[in-house]
Amino acid sequence: MTLLHEDAELVAIDKPAGLLVHRTALDAHEPLNALDLLRAQLGVPLWPAHRLDKGTSGVLLFARSAEAARAIGEAFRTEFGAGRVAKQYLALVRGWPVAEGLVDHPLARDPEQPSTGQPRLQALTRWQVLARHEWPFPDGRHASSRYALVSVWPETGRRHQIRRHFKHLAHPLVGDSTHGKGPHNRAVAAWLGTARLWLHAQRLAVAGRVIEAPPGPEWAALGAAAQGG
Repeated sequence: MTLLHEDAELVAIDKPAGLLVHRTALDAHEPLNALDLLRAQLGVPLWPAHRLDKGTSGVLLFARSAEAARAIGEAFRTEFGAGRVAKQYLALVRGWPVAEGLVDHPLARDPEQPSTGQPRLQALTRWQVLARHEWPFPDGRHASSRYALVSVWPETGRRHQIRRHFKHLAHPLVGDSTHGKGPHNRAVAAWLGTARLWLHAQRLAVAGRVIEAPPGPEWAALGAAAQGG
């Protein structure tokens, strides 16, 4: 695993897309996960300090003790809205959103059961368009297809928040099999030569640390904007 940060309390890695954070009964057939791989690599006990979806790449944080994991979890719960915790993501979305904006759309806690009477919780996501692409394969009655590279800053921490908010905007993330569109996912995978959820955790600021994960080489096809240029 590629290490991004190590100190007495925390370890951060650059998680590859498609790798589970830890073992789960929901994906019991999957033999590999980041927690077990990193424990074997470092030879020390570790605890997940936060989570990324299986398809998401980028900064993933582990704690060296249960106490440190609890402290980081408390920071995510209490300091996100206060600005002392910040996350930045890179995403590829369908269509051309406006140049920048804020999604203020409450979300149910469990996206798998949104209509079971769950209370909807405040959810805020900011974004800024970095680049717009028009690629020469059809989209319905249109001869070409439009996609945009965006920077995203979630200001709350709801499950699948970025994916659900961009679906709400009618600009779903490319490669999102749950909230996106299969034909578009397959068309972009064929065009770029990569099938993945196009979401990358680029920067995490928490507990006085700032940790960054440069986008992988597959993002190079999207131009200099994806590489921070």
